[in-house]
Amino acid sequence: MAKKADIGLIGLAVMGENLILNMESKGFTVACFNRTVEKVDAFVNSRGAKKNIIGCHTLKELADSLKKPRRIMVMVKAGSAVDQTIESLLPVLEKGDIIIDGGNSHFPDTIRRTQYLAEKGLRFIGSGVSGGEEGALLGPAIMPGGDAKAWPYVKDIFQAISAKTDKGEPCCAWIGPDGAGHFVKMVHNGIEYGDMQLICEAYDLMFRGLGMSAKEMQKVFAKWNKGVLDSYLIDITQEILKVSDSETGKPLVDVILDTAGQKGTGKWTSTAGLDLGVGIPQIAEAVFARCLSAIKDERVAAAKVLKYSSKTKVNKALLVKQLEQAVYASKICSYAQGYQLMRAAAKEYKWKLNYGEIALVWRQGCIIRARFLGNIRDAFDSNPELANLLLDPYFKKVVINAQKAWREVIKTAVELGIPVPAMSTALNYFDAYRSARLPANLLQAQRDYFGAHTYERVDKPRGEFHHHIWTESGGNTAASTYVV
Repeated sequence: MAKKADIGLIGLAVMGENLILNMESKGFTVACFNRTVEKVDAFVNSRGAKKNIIGCHTLKELADSLKKPRRIMVMVKAGSAVDQTIESLLPVLEKGDIIIDGGNSHFPDTIRRTQYLAEKGLRFIGSGVSGGEEGALLGPAIMPGGDAKAWPYVKDIFQAISAKTDKGEPCCAWIGPDGAGHFVKMVHNGIEYGDMQLICEAYDLMFRGLGMSAKEMQKVFAKWNKGVLDSYLIDITQEILKVSDSETGKPLVDVILDTAGQKGTGKWTSTAGLDLGVGIPQIAEAVFARCLSAIKDERVAAAKVLKYSSKTKVNKALLVKQLEQAVYASKICSYAQGYQLMRAAAKEYKWKLNYGEIALVWRQGCIIRARFLGNIRDAFDSNPELANLLLDPYFKKVVINAQKAWREVIKTAVELGIPVPAMSTALNYFDAYRSARLPANLLQAQRDYFGAHTYERVDKPRGEFHHHIWTESGGNTAASTYVV
């Protein structure tokens, strides 16, 4: 009898191939299938040669090659391709079999698929996988959610292939029901947008504001990577700044066009904030920054007519030192917003999320891995009901101590005419969060004036709404209220 595989994987793109090799290296036999079957043979005969990998040319062949209950991981493009793959699998699967979507699916789709497959007697896992090509091969961060009854059947495989902390802890844990895993991965990507934008703003201030060369900036980022900003994104930034273009001899970063792409997960995160009534302006601002970068031709034309000349003199050494504090404080605000979004989602969708454990999952393997995630884990392990990271003793001390430098950096950027949307929005978020009073009282008066939308009073119980007749033509009828 032919040896049965422990797990099957559909989709032999970069992530799929590397996950297979990762699983095989940990002692698992893996069966694989790709819609373009030539890819199966090419993979099995090249990177997969002489390994415990079974190439399959049909989905039935894939199903027949697996131990029961069958475990099949789908690594195809998010959206309709996932649904089509699921439908194609249904005829060859039996009750109790497990389908795992390891792509960047939108969490509402995962909620729908979990319910749909449960009705057919199948178990579904929607799992976020972060770490890119290298992570998939050497150890990604994995965020599974869905049918909890399926978790014991994939736990050993997932935790074996995941990244590990310095203490050997797997960066993989069960997140929660239906769409919880993909929601947490979506928030991870939103935070990733914010982190990347902050780093780019620091780079821009050094490049345009201080006239620093790529070599000089590389040394700064390398130094930052040995301190509180120690992270994957800071590390790859200093590596990028070392590389020269083979054609021109210039730093490669200098010949790359300044228009950024995106795949939609940052937009999904921002939309989720709006849907759940959670303020995540820094993440949204990072998405908008990419949108603005895309209109390159308009920006070039505008630069010729919307001129500004600054005579501001900047102390180079001081600004670089202040930048480190500003980036760190802004980074903390980005994560604070991401965690508040997860807390709101947990309440809305009735998920019980372990926020300290999520920080552990993100500690290694993923794109936003960073030293300070250990501090985030400590914060939530100490107080699982922590309302906001800014209220944790460690993070509170950091942002308070960073305030002066943070404000000076933004002031300098404004005087130089260099945009720092994520950094300044982070400070605005911090200032708004720490404000006992905001001007929303006037806003409510305006809404009540033109639309009879009502308001609450400072001298009456919360939840009691009032309407004032502002004009002679106004009536007593009030509109329905909406409270975020």
